[in-house]
Amino acid sequence: DIDSLRNYSKMQKSMLSDLISLVQGDLDRLQRRKVMNLITMETHSRDVTLDMIANDFETPDSFKWAGQLKTAFESRSGNTEPDVYVDICDASFRYSFEYLGSASRLVITPLTDRIYITATQACHLKLGCALAGPAGTGKTETTKDLSASLGKAVYVFNCGPEMDYRTRGDVFK
Repeated sequence: DIDSLRNYSKMQKSMLSDLISLVQGDLDRLQRRKVMNLITMETHSRDVTLDMIANDFETPDSFKWAGQLKTAFESRSGNTEPDVYVDICDASFRYSFEYLGSASRLVITPLTDRIYITATQACHLKLGCALAGPAGTGKTETTKDLSASLGKAVYVFNCGPEMDYRTRGDVFK
C-alpha cells in the first residue's frame, strides 16, 4: 500500500545518505566502485518509489512496478533448492552467476527501463533482440548493463564487410 511505499522511501533516503557519507571517506578503488554502484542503483530505486507515491500506484501489479528488474531468492518450478531469479513484467530468468568483475553501473533512465522491458520480453519469448539507433546513444552500454543484471556474459563486436567465417570463429574461441 501507499504507506508502505512512504516508509520504504524514508529508509532509502537514509541508506543513500549513509552510502554518500561512506564514499566521501577513505576507500580503495574497488570499494569506492562498489559503493558508487549501490548509490546508482538505490537512486533509481528511490526515483521509482517516489514516482509510484506521487501517482498513487498502490498495487504490486501496476506496470510501473512490474517493469522494474527485481531479484528474488526462492524455490520455483518444483525445485526444492532455492535459486536466484531476476523478474521483469511476466519474464523470469535464473541468474547465471557469470563472473563479470565489478564494472561501474549504468545510470538508469526511463529509456533504459523501456529497453530492459523490450529486450527481456523478446528473450523471454525466445525471439532475441537487436537494438538499433544512432551511434553514441547507449545501446551497447545498456545491453552490457542488462547482461550484468542477469549475470550473463555478453560479447560485443562490430560487423563489417571484412568479417568472414574466420573472424567469426575467432569471436567464439
